[in-house]
Amino acid sequence: MTDLPPAARLLTQQPAQAHDIVVLDYDARLIRRKRLTTVQGDSFLVDLPTVTNLDPFWGFELEDGRNIQIVAAEESVLVITGPLARLCWHIGNRHTPCEIHHDHLLIREDHVLEKMLTGLGAQITRASRPFAPESGAYGTGRTMGHDHGPAAHHTHGDHTHGHHHHGHDDHGHHHPHAEDAAE
Repeated sequence: MTDLPPAARLLTQQPAQAHDIVVLDYDARLIRRKRLTTVQGDSFLVDLPTVTNLDPFWGFELEDGRNIQIVAAEESVLVITGPLARLCWHIGNRHTPCEIHHDHLLIREDHVLEKMLTGLGAQITRASRPFAPESGAYGTGRTMGHDHGPAAHHTHGDHTHGHHHHGHDDHGHHHPHAEDAAE
């Protein structure tokens, strides 16, 4: 393993030559400062001024002029077909990252959402694919999805599912939860 020079800038266009590639899943493509390792085993430091969604970028130019391409890693996803407009609304209502195609949707594998979507008429298959969902409504951020961990259940309207969080940011609205009722 070799240490490469740090990243000097993000690239939006493919350069004439790529030195190496770095394969990152959806979570790892949201970055500010991190040491990344290429597929050849070399590492380099990325130190961006702010937390950045790497999805719109081709890759990095290192301080010595070499280029490292960003490739989305394969992840466990659900391929969803059916009444797409209705399904999109329900997925978006749960702040779930979603990759939208003309004939199907992709979300990360989630047993709670799978059950809900099937109940709404979705046909679902499991797959392993790169996952690059829509970015935030203004093109600069990311949707913060729900965590359906093993915690106590609560409701969102007429749907019941596990405890969730919305990341570390305040995204401008409030959900009534059972713990709020105690206040």
